[in-house]
Amino acid sequence: MFVSRPAVHPVEAPPLTDAAENPPRVRMKEIQGMPGTPGGLALRLSQFVFAAAALGVMVSASDFASVTAFCYLVAATILQGLWSISLAFLDIYALLVKRCLRNPRALHLFTLGDGITATLTFAAACASSGITVLIGNDLNICSQNHCTSFEIATGMAFISWFVVCPSFLMNFWSLACR
Repeated sequence: MFVSRPAVHPVEAPPLTDAAENPPRVRMKEIQGMPGTPGGLALRLSQFVFAAAALGVMVSASDFASVTAFCYLVAATILQGLWSISLAFLDIYALLVKRCLRNPRALHLFTLGDGITATLTFAAACASSGITVLIGNDLNICSQNHCTSFEIATGMAFISWFVVCPSFLMNFWSLACR
């Protein structure tokens, strides 16, 4: 019976190189606002704060559920808040363990999530803004409704969308540079 026997071949150590001849490779500079940077964490936390403020102000008005656009704003800000706080925790983890979050799959996920939540938040803020203008200016029934609360919540949703845009653009730009 012919059985093959494993052969062991010695492995040579890599040659020592001089740092002057072959300088070490340098990674792309960490741009503030990208995932895993302090700027990215600040953007995520501000997205969460403004989405939570919009949600809190809108829910504090007792008659928001009677208008579909306001219910849509509540749903969009809940989604925005959950997405932002989960990525903020991921940024905190990356900063604590000094880990880079520029993995192509992760960047695809971040870009897709930021794009979807930004679109939903912007659409909800626009719809709520239209209803607020209708109630306040066209129908003149602000005395019967919580127009101020609706306006503040809509403004906070727009600010939340405005803060999501840099995150989306940074992630999209990082994907385009690969």
